[in-house]
Amino acid sequence: MVYTVIWYGKQGVVEKTPFDVEKDAKDHAQASFAIRQQDDGVVAVEVRKHDGIQAGGSGGGGLDGGG
Repeated sequence: MVYTVIWYGKQGVVEKTPFDVEKDAKDHAQASFAIRQQDDGVVAVEVRKHDGIQAGGSGGGGLDGGG
């Protein structure tokens, strides 16, 4: 199953990055949020399954899986 990390800025989607494993996607989002917030103006990040269902996300970078 493919999971996509979606990075959001004030104007909408900044970037989408695909991952094969949900844990890898969530770990990447958590580890990169603070840097992306400073460097790219990211305000939120979420992880979505291939069918569009949200697997986790947060405006604060703390993915808890609850969405």
